Amino acid sequence: MKLIVVTPRATEKAYRLVTGQNTYVFNVPVNANKNEIKAAVEAENEGVKVASVKTVVQSGKAVRFSRGKNRYPGTTTRQDTKKAYVTLSEGKIKVFDTEEVADEKPKKAAKKEEKK
Repeated sequence: MKLIVVTPRATEKAYRLVTGQNTYVFNVPVNANKNEIKAAVEAENEGVKVASVKTVVQSGKAVRFSRGKNRYPGTTTRQDTKKAYVTLSEGKIKVFDTEEVADEKPKKAAKKEEKK
């Protein structure tokens, strides 16, 4: 098997899945299969055991573009992307640092008080 690069998706839905169902969402190459994704996640994160992997291929959107004045407009499509929903049976992955978010809120409140 070849080693692939998986990157976590930082979206609201991905964060909700992590906190509720222990499922992490990753961007993966379109040609990667489930076994390669499982091996890559377990290799990148020590002490993690993958229970299941679900994949979704999102087709690229159609995009219109102009080829200059007085010419016919053209169309093309963006690249397809693939997402992997990885459910863990053991361990956790530090994707979202909740400690940093908690520390930032008091700083913002302190800055507002200084301005007053």
